Amino acid sequence: MRGKLTLLAGVCAAAVATPSFAQSAQTADSGPGVQEIIVTAQRQSQRLQTVPIAISAFTAENLTKQQIRNPLDLQLSLPNITFTKTNFTTSSFTIRGIGDLCTGVTCDSATAIHVNDAPQFFTRLFEGEFFDLAQVEVLRGPQGTLFGRNATSGVVNFRTAKPDLNGFGAAGEAEYGNYNSIRVKGMINVPISETLAVRAAGYYLKRDGYTTNLYDNKKLDDRDMYGLRGSLTWQPSSSTTVDIMGQYFHEKDNRLRIQKQYCQNDPTGILGCLNSTRGTGTTNSNALLAGIVTSKEFFAIRGLPTAFALGSLYGPSIYSNVVNPKDPRQVSTDFTPTYETSETILQGSIKQDIGDTFNLRVSGNYQKVKIDSQQDYNLAVSDRSSYAPGLGALAAAGAGLLGPGLKSYLGPVAAALTPDGPGGKLCTSLGEASGTGVFGGHGICASTPLDFDRSVQNQEAWTGEAIFSSKFEGPFNFLLGGIYGQYKISENSYYVSSFGLDYFSGVVGAFSALGAGAPPSYLATPAYRNNGATREGYKLTTWGIFGEAYWKFSDKVKLTVGLRNNNDKKNITARTTLFSFLAPQGSTNAYDSPFIGSYDADPGLDGNQLYQVRTSKFNELTGRAVLDFQISPNNLIYASYSRGYKSGGINPPLSPIFQVPETFNPEFVDSFEIGSKNTFGNGALQLNLTGFYYKYKDLQLSRIVARTSVNDNVNANIYGVEAEAVIRPIRPLTINANFSYLHTEVSQDKLLSNPRDFGAGRKDAVIIKDITNAANCAVGSNSNNVAGVNAFVNTANALINAGQIPGVVGGAGLKGTTAFPANGGIASTGAYSICAVLSALAPTVGNAPGIGGVTVYSSGIPVNIRGNKLPGAPNVKFSAGVQYAIPVSNLTLTPRFDLTYTGQSTGTIFNGLPDRIPSFTQMNAQIQLDGPSNKWYIRGFIQNITNDNSVTGLYVTDQSSGNFTNVFTLEPRRYGIAAGFKF
Repeated sequence: MRGKLTLLAGVCAAAVATPSFAQSAQTADSGPGVQEIIVTAQRQSQRLQTVPIAISAFTAENLTKQQIRNPLDLQLSLPNITFTKTNFTTSSFTIRGIGDLCTGVTCDSATAIHVNDAPQFFTRLFEGEFFDLAQVEVLRGPQGTLFGRNATSGVVNFRTAKPDLNGFGAAGEAEYGNYNSIRVKGMINVPISETLAVRAAGYYLKRDGYTTNLYDNKKLDDRDMYGLRGSLTWQPSSSTTVDIMGQYFHEKDNRLRIQKQYCQNDPTGILGCLNSTRGTGTTNSNALLAGIVTSKEFFAIRGLPTAFALGSLYGPSIYSNVVNPKDPRQVSTDFTPTYETSETILQGSIKQDIGDTFNLRVSGNYQKVKIDSQQDYNLAVSDRSSYAPGLGALAAAGAGLLGPGLKSYLGPVAAALTPDGPGGKLCTSLGEASGTGVFGGHGICASTPLDFDRSVQNQEAWTGEAIFSSKFEGPFNFLLGGIYGQYKISENSYYVSSFGLDYFSGVVGAFSALGAGAPPSYLATPAYRNNGATREGYKLTTWGIFGEAYWKFSDKVKLTVGLRNNNDKKNITARTTLFSFLAPQGSTNAYDSPFIGSYDADPGLDGNQLYQVRTSKFNELTGRAVLDFQISPNNLIYASYSRGYKSGGINPPLSPIFQVPETFNPEFVDSFEIGSKNTFGNGALQLNLTGFYYKYKDLQLSRIVARTSVNDNVNANIYGVEAEAVIRPIRPLTINANFSYLHTEVSQDKLLSNPRDFGAGRKDAVIIKDITNAANCAVGSNSNNVAGVNAFVNTANALINAGQIPGVVGGAGLKGTTAFPANGGIASTGAYSICAVLSALAPTVGNAPGIGGVTVYSSGIPVNIRGNKLPGAPNVKFSAGVQYAIPVSNLTLTPRFDLTYTGQSTGTIFNGLPDRIPSFTQMNAQIQLDGPSNKWYIRGFIQNITNDNSVTGLYVTDQSSGNFTNVFTLEPRRYGIAAGFKF
């Protein structure tokens, strides 16, 4: 560690604190030199260059000049910052390698998002566009003693424009661009009296989709959204200010939540997707849960007529004829996505000066968020031809051709799944709460078998905060604050629907009811549902007491010391359901079924209808210390230590296939930082530098286990440097540039199984696809005996086929082990089998002569991730921009060009070849003509000039979904023209 700190001290001259050359809204641009910007990062108005924090700030003017319309664009102008959409309608704003790698409703955000200093909980601000902002501030590094919620990576604070008491004002803009994009926005400011003013603003965006659906040649991924904001400011006296703000955002369109899916197809079906590239194929359906439980092999071991099966695990994939273009803007889907979300934010604050010595600010924030999105799960159109024999058998039984006994049981199933007969439309359950799905009339029918998911969440939050600060003339001052808040989720469900799952639920449920002597029934909850907030839902109660003390040793040297007490309590009532119990035909609510608790279809198939109630509490002390030295009015150096904290949480309820810890730990980061802020040549050059070293403990990482995201903790080290310069030698010319370097690595021995390769790269291992639940396990040799471990699996399969395993009917026809393709990146062999059987046989058959002992790893053979890079942390980033204002008579013509380079990163902690996120470059340009006194303007723009499909992030699904990879990219090339006015 000492060597790394020495390195940081030596390279401090190449690090950053402020990527802003934005002009202060209060300062006129009257001459050359970089204009000052005023920030309130320390809860008071200060020159940005005097704040000893790594902070970036943009005014509304420069958001426009740099074409920063939304958070995707914001990352392009900031060092050591990335932004990407992620799993389950979430996103990650990553600062210095620390992002939202935790998945689940009980996860806190690593980056605290604020609006006017008030914390927001899982906000949809990142879905929309920036409008009528006064400023955006981004603080890099752990925060907690200045803002209401603690954060390990930093704070993004959006400051909305407030009403102006000084006069009437208005602004408006209309824009038209490619993809038939229409964007309008406007603002009006009205002073009602000398002490009262109101302001209203809004925007509307509608455009065609970026993505072509090759299935029907229609466009997907469109946008249709709007935002509204109203503000009121009342100043009854010079010492009192009251601010009230309300805003609303709404979107309803066919946007793709999962943008593009990639897979290196696994022809064996054991993994679904292979491990050497992301590939442009489609996952093998024989690896999927729906393919497993409707196969001849599964029907055989359950003692069911194999004539009713929809296919064989050794037969063709239903996606075998699918063409998956490499272009991320082309997909093939038979299910039209839907995306609807809304957010309401209400705020109020009172600022009161108490004499000339103290200031009190009391504020409140209310937030309500809803989101509901659906999308094709595999982004592929299934070939139903292999289903014909099974559908024919079901139709025959439903028509009474196989006897009246089967008709009464299978007739309702056939009517629900194939109402037009076996050659007609196929019906699939919608993701809905009754648990009856298509058998209760909640279905969608199409000519192809559908598979799609749905993510829905309803939440509310409120916080109340008070800040009391001093304004002494002496060397000592202080800030003391407290916050209390509650965050509730009344509904948080993730559904996966598939015709194959419905078929299993109906057919196997009917046979099970018949065998049990129950009335005609099906297996309830045919659509998979991870219900992370039910009945009482999820509730977070949080409070914190924080403060800072400031001591000036002289006019140049100041010490800041801050402390914070954090208290978080989390309660959740949750469950995971799939094929959970028998429900009588005609049920309107499966959970009212008399069979609940009396029958479980299969413990390996999520047979859990009970709620799990869990509670966790966290109470931690954090703080910071900063020593800054104002060498001159234009030169500042500082050194700081801060400790960041993010509370732990509760893992979602799992299917009873694997065991994982019920909770995960809070994470901590000890941050050491040195920085320098400088202005030279009477403002002609602004240069800010920072170096930092983080000691990270219990970083929260997410992985998918048994169709549910769970979270692990790991330690890591992070260090880097940042540098930013703004040059304005003459008034018309501005050049800005920034550079950052980042190094991240796991610093402990940590064993985790890689879902892409459960064999951990070992030749003496066999990767198993479990034919009872579609999970994977692995069998490893205890003596490096490649032939022996393969012989063990082959022997076990022979015993299963022969019916010599208790509880397992023979005749499955399971084959022996097989090699994966040579270019697949998998050294092990693979086979279909039953993991529980292999575990039971390991002590006996596994120690037979010639085998040498085996171990069955139910969750895969773990690998050590020590030294691996953290996801979403590019090693190098730099950007540069230049603009020149050209006078044309009494007009001004300003061309501008921006270039950004983001280095290579990784999408998962395993750092494999398919996980790599390539480096990318983006170039933007625009030219603007301003009228006299800037009263009107016309602007032409182009963004992403080279039309690159730059990947910002990815995630990998679990084995029962085939290990496919979903990626997210920046927007394609956009260009257009805008015109506006302001006065």
